[in-house]
Amino acid sequence: VSEIHALTDELKRARQIIRNLEARYTFDDIIAESEEMKLALEQAKVGAKTPATVLLRGESGTGKELFAHAIHNESDRRHNKFIRVNCAAIAESILESELFGYEEGAFSGAKQGGKRGYFEEANYGSIFLDEIGELSLPMQAKLLRVLQENEIVRVGGTKPIRLDVRVIAATNVNLEKAIMNGTFREDLYYRLNRLPIYIPALRERKSDLHKLTEHLIEKLN
Repeated sequence: VSEIHALTDELKRARQIIRNLEARYTFDDIIAESEEMKLALEQAKVGAKTPATVLLRGESGTGKELFAHAIHNESDRRHNKFIRVNCAAIAESILESELFGYEEGAFSGAKQGGKRGYFEEANYGSIFLDEIGELSLPMQAKLLRVLQENEIVRVGGTKPIRLDVRVIAATNVNLEKAIMNGTFREDLYYRLNRLPIYIPALRERKSDLHKLTEHLIEKLN
């Protein structure tokens, strides 16, 4: 049991370190020769200079996280934290406390003094919410409130905490179809879709293949 506790603490520390890593990539790391990719880059560069919520759309593997890093590094928040959250990788039962934090005694096992959530950690910086389309409807409602009010309430708490966080969201889900199916809130969609950027799949930008190949060969060598 002691070993399990020690390993759990070690895992939490490792996760904390990973979350607090600075955004590594810039727009210079994104290879773009095709018109489709150049358009996405132009939109992202314009978006980086505004405080607007950005919604990155595209299939898995198209480079949405690279764009999120680059947008943060191009913005005036680049000297503050860049927190990454994969919404699909965190169990629904703990997602709220991970995102918004919790107060001491909020639930069985809550640590003394409570805990800051990802949003608090990202204050004055950026938070990247990947796989946003996988959130449950109750969680979508809570996220909508955060986006509307610019404040969070910790699990087990009553006092709102004001935040200044830039939200960058990403999804490979067809959100319009999800709204029609009743699995995604329309009001959250409009709140997130302020600045949508579509990142094309490689098969849609084959003119980038030559440059990408050269870049990868140089990198791997």
